Order: sequence, then structure tokens, then C-alpha cells
Amino acid sequence: MRKRTLKFLLLFIIMSWFIAGCGNATAKQEETQRINSEEAVTETKDMERNAEAVIPEYVSNIKGIEKYDEKVDYSDPENWMELPENLDKPVDVVYLYPTVYGTVETAVDDIADIDDVSMRMLAIYAAVSQAGVFEESCNVYIPYYRQFTVDRLLDMIENSPESLYYCASQDIYQMLDYYFKNLNEGRPFILAGHSQGSVWLTVILEDYMKEHPEYLENMVAAYAIGYSVTEEYLAENPHLKFAEEKDDTGVIVSYNTEGPGNKNQYNCVVKEGALAINPINWKRDDTYAPTAENTGSLDLKGEIITHYADARVDTERGVVICDSVELSQETKEALKGYFGTESFHLQDYSLYFMNLQQNVADRINSFMEQ
Repeated sequence: MRKRTLKFLLLFIIMSWFIAGCGNATAKQEETQRINSEEAVTETKDMERNAEAVIPEYVSNIKGIEKYDEKVDYSDPENWMELPENLDKPVDVVYLYPTVYGTVETAVDDIADIDDVSMRMLAIYAAVSQAGVFEESCNVYIPYYRQFTVDRLLDMIENSPESLYYCASQDIYQMLDYYFKNLNEGRPFILAGHSQGSVWLTVILEDYMKEHPEYLENMVAAYAIGYSVTEEYLAENPHLKFAEEKDDTGVIVSYNTEGPGNKNQYNCVVKEGALAINPINWKRDDTYAPTAENTGSLDLKGEIITHYADARVDTERGVVICDSVELSQETKEALKGYFGTESFHLQDYSLYFMNLQQNVADRINSFMEQ
């Protein structure tokens, strides 16, 4: 990802949204055997998991589900939007883009082809404005994955959540298997996403990381922004914890941004019991963070503007309230069906771009000091 592309691409993605010695030798031999043994065990567990994956009945009703018969080859660079040319950072980030499939043109199937041109183009634009938060501190990895339409994904979450695990095992778990075995090389890592990407992050954290605690131990943080992490979710997954401050590690960072007028409106990404952390002052309570503390938002021209967006956590609804930014009437009309008339869903990252960038650096520094 090139920073210079940001200015030219950000406006397009937002408009488009609208309409992933002998003694030493012996010791080395033993260590090699130990590592090979551990890798063999991990590979066996992964094969067993994939072989025993139960196909929920719901899945048979997904139009285009037969696409899963062909596995995505993540050893092929063509199936990665971004693979770092130089591993010059001590930490990786794996970023999963938000819903772009079926947002500009009517989708033929419920699930995209891995080489769907529209999905890939729009995913690039999304990544420029969101994954750019991480590029100062991380080696950026961005896989392509087969997305669902908004309607199908919401229906699956509501009526067959067990199907999420099966679907994740077909693409996203395969990608993670390849990443950890061939690309990561033991470096600490961050998981990041937005909207649908964050839906899959919650599945990864709950399911995949439970099966791979050795990976979870090396996770700096997971930025599951634009979707709800709830109290119930954490209670069911004691191996996970939510962020409490600006530099705790191994935690989930999550919030959805709304205007005050969205209080009683339907927002498909805001769930009962949702948790949020303030992306300016990194507090969980309702302490107000004024625009003066916002070090930079990303505007529609791809330029950084300061003192633009404020933030306050609505602890009852579990969202971040931004009161200093006025949405256009066109934006309100475009988003109201899924997110409410005062949703900043498309700007969850951009409103707090520089604060997020600094937070990534803070959490990495804290992790490395440990």
C-alpha cells in the first residue's frame, strides 16, 4: 500500500459504499525435532478440524456456496492484496476488509468469487483508508477472501450463527494456517478489520484462537472495529479480554461510531450488551474527549485535518458518540436502512485516524517491553 494513493482513492471508496561443538549440534537437533513435532501436531489438528467440519443445514440455502468446493490457494500472491516487500517492522498486521461485495452492483450469488473484480477493486480502496492506520508500525498483510452480501451475512448471524464457523473454516482459517506456517516467522501480530471483516475477527478470536493458544499468546491486539463485541461474547470466551486502557495488550479494541440522534434507531452492527472504548482518550467510561484531543482525522480528500471529531462512550448503548460532525442529508438517507440516520459506520477509522495510528504504536511498544 502506498501512502501517496490515499488522497486519490479515499473519496471513491466512500462514494462506492453509499450506492483476512557436538553438544550444541545435539541441542540444535533436539530443538529442530521439537519444532517439527509441534508443527506436525498443529498441522494434524488443522487437518482434523477441516475434515470434521460439520456442514450446517443452513449453508445449503446459500446461493453460490458450491464455490467452497474449490479452496483458495494462499501460496499464490495473487490471492493477497498486500504482501510486504520488506519485513522492516517487528510486528505484522493481518487486515480483513469490510463488506464491499454487492454494494455497488447487484450480486448474482450470496457469496463472491475469490477473483470477483468489483470486490477486489473496492477492497483496495477500503484498505487504503483503514489499513493505513497500521502501516507506520506493522508489516501489512491483506488477504482476499470470499465475502457474503450484507443481507446474507446478517441473516446468518441472526438465524444460524454456527454457520459462521463453517464458512470461516473454508477461507479465512485456511489463510491463517498459511500465514502462521509460512509468513509470520514468530513475529508478534495484530488482527484488524472493519464491519464484515470484524465479524470474521470475532469468529477467529472465539474459535480459531481457542484451538491455537500458541498464536494468541503472540497477539498484540485485535482491532475489531465497526462491529459489536458484547459482554455475553466475552463471558462465553474467557480466553479473551476487552481493552481497558491505551496500552494493554492481548486485548480486543472495538467500537461503533454514531451521532446522538441514532440512540433509539436500528443499527445492524450494534448488538445488545455491546462494549466500546473511546478512540481518543482510550477510556471505557463516558469521559468526554473534545476535538482538541483528536490528533487527526482523514477527510474525503485523503488529507489529515485536526480538531474535527470528538468522542464520548455511550456506556448504555455501547457505542462511541461523535457530536461535532454533521452528516449530509444524502449520507443519512443512504445509511438509514442498515445503520440508522446518524451512523458514522463508514468513518469509524477515518474520524480517529491519527489517534488509532498512535495507539497501534503504543500497544506494540508495551508488548515489546514485556
